[in-house]
Amino acid sequence: MKKNRSSVSIRTAPSFIKCLLMMKFVLLLLTVFSLQTVANDGFAQETITLRLENTTLRKAFKAIEKNTSFRFVYNEEILPNDQRITINVQSEPVGNVMKKLLENTSLVHKIVGQDLIVISAGRNETWAENKPPAFTVNGKVVNARNEGLSNVSIVEKGTTNGTTTRGDGTFTLEVASGNAVLVVSSIGFIEQEVAVAGRSNILVVLSENINDLNQVVVVGYGTQKRGDVTGAVVSVPKSRLSQLPVTNVLHAMEGAVAGVTITQTSAVPGTSASILVRGQNSISNDRTSPLIVVDGIPFNKAGGLTNDINPNDIASIEVLKDASAVAIYGVNGANGVILITTKRGTTGKPVIRYNAYVGLENIAHMLEPLSPEEYVQKYADYLKQRNLPQTKVLENQYEIDNYNAGRVTDWIDLATQQGIIQDHNVSISGGTKDVRYYISGDYMKQLGVVRGYQYNRFSLRTNLDINITDYLTAGTNLFITNNNYDGGRANFYFAAAMSPYGTVHNATGAYEIYPAYPELLYTNPLLGLYNDRIDRSRNLNGNVYAELKPGFLEGLKYRVNASYTYIPVRRGNYQGRNANNTIGSASLETAETNSWIVENILTYTKDWDRHHIDFTGLYSAQERNYFSSNASATGFINDELSFYNLGAGSTQSAGSYRDRYSLVSQMARINYNYNGKYLLTLTARRDGSSVFGAKTDKYAVFPSVAVGWNISRENFMEPVSFVNNLKIRASYGKSGNEAINVYGTVTRSRTVRFPFSGVSTIGVVANNLGNESLLWETTNGLNIGVDFALLNSRVSGSIDYYATETKDILLSRRLPIITGYSSVLDNLGRTRNRGIDIVLNTVNVKTRDFTWESNINFSSNKNILVSLYGDGKNDVGNRWFLGHPIRVIYDYTLVGVWQVGEDPSEWDPGAQPGDLKFADINGDKKITADDKSVLGQQNPKWIGGFTNTFHYKNFHLNIFIQTIQGAMKNNVTLTFADEAGRMNTPKAVGYWTEENRSNTRPSLAYTNSRGYGYPSDNSYTRIKDVTLSYTFPQEQADRLGLGSLTLYLSGRNLYTFTNWIGWDPEYNYSFRGSGDWTNNYPNTRTIVLGANVTLR
Repeated sequence: MKKNRSSVSIRTAPSFIKCLLMMKFVLLLLTVFSLQTVANDGFAQETITLRLENTTLRKAFKAIEKNTSFRFVYNEEILPNDQRITINVQSEPVGNVMKKLLENTSLVHKIVGQDLIVISAGRNETWAENKPPAFTVNGKVVNARNEGLSNVSIVEKGTTNGTTTRGDGTFTLEVASGNAVLVVSSIGFIEQEVAVAGRSNILVVLSENINDLNQVVVVGYGTQKRGDVTGAVVSVPKSRLSQLPVTNVLHAMEGAVAGVTITQTSAVPGTSASILVRGQNSISNDRTSPLIVVDGIPFNKAGGLTNDINPNDIASIEVLKDASAVAIYGVNGANGVILITTKRGTTGKPVIRYNAYVGLENIAHMLEPLSPEEYVQKYADYLKQRNLPQTKVLENQYEIDNYNAGRVTDWIDLATQQGIIQDHNVSISGGTKDVRYYISGDYMKQLGVVRGYQYNRFSLRTNLDINITDYLTAGTNLFITNNNYDGGRANFYFAAAMSPYGTVHNATGAYEIYPAYPELLYTNPLLGLYNDRIDRSRNLNGNVYAELKPGFLEGLKYRVNASYTYIPVRRGNYQGRNANNTIGSASLETAETNSWIVENILTYTKDWDRHHIDFTGLYSAQERNYFSSNASATGFINDELSFYNLGAGSTQSAGSYRDRYSLVSQMARINYNYNGKYLLTLTARRDGSSVFGAKTDKYAVFPSVAVGWNISRENFMEPVSFVNNLKIRASYGKSGNEAINVYGTVTRSRTVRFPFSGVSTIGVVANNLGNESLLWETTNGLNIGVDFALLNSRVSGSIDYYATETKDILLSRRLPIITGYSSVLDNLGRTRNRGIDIVLNTVNVKTRDFTWESNINFSSNKNILVSLYGDGKNDVGNRWFLGHPIRVIYDYTLVGVWQVGEDPSEWDPGAQPGDLKFADINGDKKITADDKSVLGQQNPKWIGGFTNTFHYKNFHLNIFIQTIQGAMKNNVTLTFADEAGRMNTPKAVGYWTEENRSNTRPSLAYTNSRGYGYPSDNSYTRIKDVTLSYTFPQEQADRLGLGSLTLYLSGRNLYTFTNWIGWDPEYNYSFRGSGDWTNNYPNTRTIVLGANVTLR
């Protein structure tokens, strides 16, 4: 293969790899060592620079909250409204600052834990601190996933008496009496007031507050408080990350995030999903997925699959949607970015958690085939409609024999089984002030509902953070995942289409190859179980980082990230004589991906007066090397060797492939805000990619700008008490998409074998004409958004409008045949997307024992193909039409079925009764390809999700409903082609007869010679999942010797409301001989019983 000699040069020295491996080994040893440590050290008090003139205490407290990790708890009524303060301190401990602020007031303060300051009236006006407490409360604070929350503030209301939770979420607090009220608060969660009511053991479940302005969100190469974010960044609800029976994190996100369309096209165990963020920008379907970043390192760019990520290890997921948010990822950001952050250790004693579920899977919607009696009648109707005499009850001898013997077979029952899914996860986390660790192991096994299908995954992760000195921190993120998809598989398509009078076994007890012999088109659906098949992959990933905080300049920080990924894949298959291969056929394939990335990140933060600025600079280099090889053989003497000795075959063939991809990047980002009100973000990233040719600049710059205005922090908003947050955001920027294969710009040849002088000789012929002038696809995007919270944050949400335009889209330009090439890639097309994302969160009811919360997300997208080849013409062959979405349905318009007595001669000459009737669009009194038109779009016009969560004492019920509307796709289930007389058909589909005069279904004699795709509206609304959980009271958990215990029952894909006729409106289903038809698989309903346990 010809190499791209002009590629960006990045090489890795062997010593670097050895050093990296040694660092990982040493840090892994430190992880094991750190398990022996216990948290017993305090934290140094945080310092602050604060300059305020003639302001109120309330504003001073807000300034401290904004510039430190501290939060305040106080009663608004005790603050003096007419008193003004002035303070000017430089790098002063927060405790000293508080003394200065309160020295001329009657107020006192107390620092509780690490980040809470409680303000109260003087001692004479509150509970006397020297009075012996009368009641002791033990408790635990957990999130919706029953995970103990550390560092949660617990304060006795009206006093400065308080504490914070330990690493496992437990706490002990002595209060004045059994009638006390506890104020429980933590950043990112809704504050709760809990009445003690004489209870000595209390369990508190905090609900996530995604609109908390102080909540820290990951924004790429850093974090920001939500109140300071100027881009369109949305957090995935944490409730979607646990207690759901999913094998892939994308399945849990489906329908739950505004602006993100996730489609699970197959229920085959271990399959992932397709994902679009704010519509389709590129015409190339395989270049539209967002970039996925795990713990700061590009994941899918290195060859990783979302199956490799254990959902139990995920702490948070953020989706970057607008140009300002994604511009920091430059050439990889045009389709959005998904940031996944895994869990890390916390200070405290070791916390051991065991999370597990086990349950059953069944077909969610059974598309029943015709019964034996209906099948016999169908054969009679088929002969009648084709004007053939019926001389026997059925066509084939095996069918006749079984009919006469009264033997019938339920082939779907034979090809399916009881599906079982289970997952077991054990994690250990803890640490000291200086060493924190998180270790997790997970085993997941899924036995599919179709025989032979299975998936199991084992994963191990260890995350470590070490404070080596006051100015140097280092850590690791290490994980290994093993995926196994082994096993021969039954053919579900054949099972649904097989005659109920077919023969299952032959005289020897083996599967009969042709159940309806002499019918040879449909083989036994169980033959695939004889195949010897392996399909395995691993992902070994090691990330190390070091973070330096030099003392010569406050706020300056340097961080280096280094990551290495190794992904080996192995597949093998042998099909022998029992599986209808008379000579035996074997194949082997191996592949490996080696990737590395090094990132140098410099950050600087500065506060002065009311100004805040932070700078982030990046220089990174990455490389991916891919190699695959394959070999096959046929003509084996017997089936004993399988694929383990290809040399035993009489004919062998082999092939291999290699490519290398590299990227060099620089990025700068500046965030500025004035007094927390006026926000500005400036970003620019420069990327150099190896995929582009020598005659163009391999580098491109992707800039963006974003502004924000926190209106609710203005003085004039103080009287508007019902508005808790109101922020306006706007951004504009450019991002890129490579949208091309590694050697897509290079002219290449392919090998062929031709006979010369009687000798078979290898030669080369033209294959791909390169274009060394290709550029990036670039997307310019505008976003305008509003964030709001009203009525004490009981109503909150966001509204975003976006408009993007992508130009220089890569398309294949046709070439004259005389060139020896059929086409060449060029920057030609242009697309446009417009849309709106809406998120609404409400707390509908909130009492002492009962809370009802709702979340609604809605997204609408309009995608338009603006330009193709510059000539203003459509590309009918590829179904691309100007002024329409990229993915459309282009077909005839069905208006009915020709009935007996109707005359088609002036409309569709040659049509027979029972044939489909199509509209004569151009009015030429005949149906031709010119009568096709755009009927609809394949991507939905709008999507939505509706979540209701109910809490009653220790019971929690979560109901999630997903909807997809305005989409259309071809319905393969309605297509019989010329096989209507040879296959069983679904009962719900039916067919035309002279008696029923159906006006939607054709006769059995209709062969669909025009290739009509039966396009149908596949909109649906689905009860996606329902979870009911019960968290045991702490005293009961204590009696069991456990830290905490939650049991839950969860169901997924419970019911679907749709007009679609078929197995499922979301999943793809292919006709025999097309697509991935041998892996047709029905949607499954899953019900599991699970437990979340925390050990003491």
